[in-house]
Amino acid sequence: MQRLLRAETAGDPANGRRWVRHSVRYLSAALRRQGYAVSPMTVHRLLGELDYSLKGNRKRFTGPPHPDRDRQFAYIARQRQRFGMLGCPVISVDTKKKELIGNFQNPGRVWCRRAEEVNAYDFRDDALARAVPYGLYEPRRDRGWVYVGLSADTAEFAADAIARWWRDEGRRAYPGADELLILCDGGGSNSCRGRLWKQQVQEKLADRWGLWVTVCHYPRGASKWNPVEHRLFGPISINWAGKPLRTLATFLACIRGTETEAGWPVRAVLLAGAYEDGIRVPDEQVRTWRLTRHPVCPQWNYTIKPRWTIY
Repeated sequence: MQRLLRAETAGDPANGRRWVRHSVRYLSAALRRQGYAVSPMTVHRLLGELDYSLKGNRKRFTGPPHPDRDRQFAYIARQRQRFGMLGCPVISVDTKKKELIGNFQNPGRVWCRRAEEVNAYDFRDDALARAVPYGLYEPRRDRGWVYVGLSADTAEFAADAIARWWRDEGRRAYPGADELLILCDGGGSNSCRGRLWKQQVQEKLADRWGLWVTVCHYPRGASKWNPVEHRLFGPISINWAGKPLRTLATFLACIRGTETEAGWPVRAVLLAGAYEDGIRVPDEQVRTWRLTRHPVCPQWNYTIKPRWTIY
């Protein structure tokens, strides 16, 4: 058996983990060709005795780190400290995985006497809607909000969610504050390269509310360090694990039934507007922005100021 496995085995020299290239049926047939009458079940048992086991792939490698990665993390930490000393708000934002609303399987397990039966296939045509949850987390106060859209995940939708938070919550929690720090990933609806994202921040936050909006993007492959990922999306995923999201009301209830680490309930707000993909921003509009890039990692850090005074 061990002689046969020499040609079929790969391994990691660092941790000693090994795996076999072919199935137990293939190995059983190969042993029979060598004169050994061994069943697949016996091969399975022998592999176990030799410390082999069935394992899937593990997503671990994010590619080579960006040369400015550590520099950007240090700069984000300094910005968070500065805004904390000024008493101005810091928010972490991102879009959670889109969810089909209907009788579909939801990953995870739940204690019950009988498993719920769901559709065998996740066809979008069978869904009542496709929910787009945009999360907003405030690290200082440990508060979380999820703004749910029913169309596309666009920069306009992301800016509407943040503007809604400022209108309903932010300006009351931080009276007199004229600066806002947004922490977000480098891609998606709030992409560091997206013109529409910057235009929407200019119009719906800076111009509308008179805010100086500083945006800091996490480097590629570092989205898990964005606080909203583990402080908000993690508890939500645990709360609805194994529960089919059959209706929009169930979807919103699962979010509202989630609590942050400090025990604050997460709020869910429906943004039912229609958002269109593929909107292009012409050069003449870009020239009207009041956008200043920071000296440190200017591709990821910039401040957008109001174009006129708000009275």
